[in-house]
Amino acid sequence: MTKLFTSESVTEGHPDKICDQISDAVLDEVLKQDPYARVACETSITTGLVLVMGEISTNANIDVQKIVRKTINDIGYNRGKFGFDAENCGILNTIHKQSQDIALGVDNSLEYKSGQIKEEIEKIGAGDQGIMFGYACDETPELMPLPISLAHKLAQKLSEVRKTKKIPYLRPDGKTQVTVEYDENGPKRIHTVLISTQHSENVDNDTIKKDLLENVVKAVIPNHMIDSDTCYLINPTGRFVIGGPSGDSGLTGRKIIVDTYGGYSRHGGGAFSGKDPTKVDRSASYAARWVAKNIVAAKIAKKCEIQLSYAIGIASPISIFVDTFNTGVIADEKIVEIIKENFDLRPGAIIKELDLRKPIYKKTAAYGHFGKEDIEFSWEKLNKVEDLKKSLKNKMSI
Repeated sequence: MTKLFTSESVTEGHPDKICDQISDAVLDEVLKQDPYARVACETSITTGLVLVMGEISTNANIDVQKIVRKTINDIGYNRGKFGFDAENCGILNTIHKQSQDIALGVDNSLEYKSGQIKEEIEKIGAGDQGIMFGYACDETPELMPLPISLAHKLAQKLSEVRKTKKIPYLRPDGKTQVTVEYDENGPKRIHTVLISTQHSENVDNDTIKKDLLENVVKAVIPNHMIDSDTCYLINPTGRFVIGGPSGDSGLTGRKIIVDTYGGYSRHGGGAFSGKDPTKVDRSASYAARWVAKNIVAAKIAKKCEIQLSYAIGIASPISIFVDTFNTGVIADEKIVEIIKENFDLRPGAIIKELDLRKPIYKKTAAYGHFGKEDIEFSWEKLNKVEDLKKSLKNKMSI
């Protein structure tokens, strides 16, 4: 018995992704000057206009206009004929300071204010209430689901051949989608590859199909996963000239499934980009991925999904839930115990352990926050595998 699963990705020139990159570029610039700043920056974009908004409490002095224009230019929107122009778009900045009501709980957690615990790591409370998920599986070397892994790689390759001018008629906006056929043993074959890419008006669709199959699809999709029945859909409408902010508005945080696991795992609903690490939407999601990845790498389970929940102003997680989808070598409840023995999931501890007060976030804002092999992110490290194996041995001997 087989089943199909599909995930999508988008290029850095997609309107929503432009916004994510601007928000994280602002965050990085603030953190360069003030690692302890509180940042919640969001961006909205439409034809000829960028709106930067949110709450930032910092001593840093940043030039928002310069950051926005450089980000848009680096993406490739630098000519009016592309539908958006970094030098000539309008920019509105409505950033103000963070609410003091929120700061009360983040600056001093309930545990710290109670006087029962005085360690500095306990001082930071969760920046919001909510639920966060992390996931890992053994389908790929980076321990990510295969559909989202391939969709991201196609989108990256699409941008690469555009920027190097290997396919000079391509424009920055684009989407990719991969459908994988699974059997009881895991991924079996690639069922469908879909690419929609913005292009100049003087190229025909047959040329686009030929060039993308040769230079993008063949360069990314493993040959052994393709067969004569694999379906390729390239610009299925036949035309994609109007794109980017001229074709659609964009907003920070509207590609949360692209940012995570492509729908293969559950999602708590919180976006990442533009948020400093005291916001557990971001830091706890990174920590949950770190935990799940180490669990799978330690061969405690073939698949592992972790849910964390937090209350605003409280440091310790309210709950930790594990689902290994019947692939664990011990019961999921025992894995929760192992996690508690080996990971400190209070926000202050996460920030310290994963070294999150650095300007690293713009690199996360396109092609997914997880599973990247070309960039070193602390939440992708397998530095807890041996400790987990020891804990597993102890649990199995009881």
